[in-house]
Amino acid sequence: MSGKAYTSRPQLWLESLGDWAWPGRAAHAEVLPPPWVPAVPPRVEYAFAGSAPARSLPSQARARRRRVLLAGLISAFLALCSGLALRGHLTVGDILGTRGPSPAPAAALVRDRSPAPAVPLPGLVPVGAQVSAGSRIDRASFASSALGGRGSFLVYLPPGFGADPTLRYPVIYLLHGRNGHAAAFLEIGIQHALDRLIGKGAMPPLIAVMVQDLSGLKNWRNVGRRHSASYVVEVQELIDRMLPTIPTRAARAIAGSSMGGFGAMHVALANPYRFAVVESWLGFFDGLEGELQADAAVLSRLGLHAFLYGAAADPVAAPEENPEFAAQLRAVGADAEGVIYPGGHSLEKVKEHLERGLLFAGRSLLEAQRREGVEAARARWRSR
Repeated sequence: MSGKAYTSRPQLWLESLGDWAWPGRAAHAEVLPPPWVPAVPPRVEYAFAGSAPARSLPSQARARRRRVLLAGLISAFLALCSGLALRGHLTVGDILGTRGPSPAPAAALVRDRSPAPAVPLPGLVPVGAQVSAGSRIDRASFASSALGGRGSFLVYLPPGFGADPTLRYPVIYLLHGRNGHAAAFLEIGIQHALDRLIGKGAMPPLIAVMVQDLSGLKNWRNVGRRHSASYVVEVQELIDRMLPTIPTRAARAIAGSSMGGFGAMHVALANPYRFAVVESWLGFFDGLEGELQADAAVLSRLGLHAFLYGAAADPVAAPEENPEFAAQLRAVGADAEGVIYPGGHSLEKVKEHLERGLLFAGRSLLEAQRREGVEAARARWRSR
């Protein structure tokens, strides 16, 4: 596959809410999260003490002790790998290193591996007023190993949630722009849009998780000790433990606006066994060609639904990247659509096309689950 490196046009990094505009608010007003959005404290730095030097030993004794120590370490390592594999945390590919090349360090993610041990489950706290349709918005905060500090997210729970204890839901994960906040999706009306689309049967009931990252240029990337990309996977695993989700790839979508659009594509490609649907709204794709090539065989076998759009007068993200990257996705077997809309880089533009993005996610999740069911039936038939 011949990929195009998107380096000809510099990114202006204007994704903070202070640089966005939406109906009824000036473009450069300073916007703060609502008081119920949990604050994120500074990153915690860790210091590691050095070990004391070992005492010298005669050469034969040292060699013998080294052999004994090496044998013990190998046995312990194999026992640990076996235990983790039985619990579903490792695969043979993880142990043998056969998963293929990892992305560049600046955007590194350990491919399809848990970013950290399971953390205690946080409680969900209702926020805002209940709407007539019966949906609600909750929030949660937890100690994130990936961030080295506090992580948090908002959750949309659809009408009728909890009424049937046997019902399980697909999930869409939403990533905000640079220096933004998760509540930006509420500000553009995502709760009412989902209520309307679910209520009229245009899409299935689902859970929407709006993830809150720390501020800065590192949004949704693993840089230094702040692993914001792995943090998204950490939240995904936490949601599957907290809520009645359908815990499979075919029931997960990820989308984002502006820098969150880059993040959604980066996380989806770095974890090809986790997400069946990905969307980028006014985003960009710098440096993701290598991840796409590494995923070619997986996407050809499992499929991927992708919807990418830009804005013709966007000074932040080059709009032509969207149809071009969609074509590269199709070349490896994805079902991808790339569109350029009129207008510029604003939350108003995201709001204008919000329902189309949500409809694409809902319908694509249904198709991915149908495909997964067919493949499972074929596998059962072959095993007879």
